[in-house]
Amino acid sequence: MAAYIIRRLLLMIPTLLGIMLLNFVIIHAAPGGPVEQLLAQLKGTAVGATARVSGGGAEVAAAPPPGAASGGAYRGAQGLDPALVRSLEKQFGFDKPAHERFVMMLGNYLRFDFGDSFFRSRSVIGLIADRLPVSISLGLWTTLLVYLISIPLGVAKAVRDGSRFDIWTSGAVIVGTAIPGFLFSILLIVVFAGGSYLQWFPLRGLVSDDWSQLPFWQKITDYLWHMTLPVLSMVIGGFASLTLLTKNSFLDQINQQYVLTARAKGLGERRVLYGHVFRNAMLIVISGFPAALLGILFTGALLTEVIFSIDGLGLLGFEAAVKRDYPVMFGTLYVFTLLGLLTKLVEDLTYVFVDPRIDFERR
Repeated sequence: MAAYIIRRLLLMIPTLLGIMLLNFVIIHAAPGGPVEQLLAQLKGTAVGATARVSGGGAEVAAAPPPGAASGGAYRGAQGLDPALVRSLEKQFGFDKPAHERFVMMLGNYLRFDFGDSFFRSRSVIGLIADRLPVSISLGLWTTLLVYLISIPLGVAKAVRDGSRFDIWTSGAVIVGTAIPGFLFSILLIVVFAGGSYLQWFPLRGLVSDDWSQLPFWQKITDYLWHMTLPVLSMVIGGFASLTLLTKNSFLDQINQQYVLTARAKGLGERRVLYGHVFRNAMLIVISGFPAALLGILFTGALLTEVIFSIDGLGLLGFEAAVKRDYPVMFGTLYVFTLLGLLTKLVEDLTYVFVDPRIDFERR
């Protein structure tokens, strides 16, 4: 098994390199880079998504007098001093060729040096460290509830396959599959967060403004109060597929020959289902737990964090993409990709832990 792990770790290197190169080319080919963002602010044309975060650290010189020479090939640089544009390029590191910037970036990332944000006066690793606990908290609650709901429901549907219970619960599963989670988020806000009906839950944030001044037990209740709607919206959107996977896996095992043999020996139905079928049926469900958790942390929570204004990694990545904050974009991408590759390895090892008969090394 050690040789298999080493091979997988070595294969991660070209995979990570290819992902970073592809995204580097795509992101730099997209219009509206950080230089153009600041040029638009300098000329007073930046609105909405191009507006810079207040208190940011990318300070620029004052605008040159009217009638200065053109600023080069950047959109919005007309009428600005070319020296100012060149100073902005140097400030953001665009005075070097693209291939040199890519090689320098990879060298720094090998040391987990992601540099500083263009617009936040903070290091990228510091921003990730601040936002990571929020996303982990949201992801853990969601994953826990999804598994606690989906596994018992999927087993019950498999045991009662074709019954009225199976039909009615399938309706709820179909709704959960068909409607995206962010639509549930909007519906929950409209109904329960003061949209048009009830005002039972807060509209945004993870805790209240006076959370630090509350007693310990009130901090817990305030945190759970704020987490209810975001977690509920993600659970509704995520339990359906796992429920169907559990049901189908259970049904597949029930029809196996060893189940007929166990019943023929006189074993009770409960002993057959939960003593023999359950372990084999849950192999694919349990082994997928690491990947499911990672998916909820870094992809499933994106729109939820944006809608509920929760300062997690999803909202951080969204804001970085809108503002073309390249260090944050590439830093978070590197961390997410590395965690994703490691999670796939952990998923394979989980298969072996759950069922020792599986041997990836011989394959």
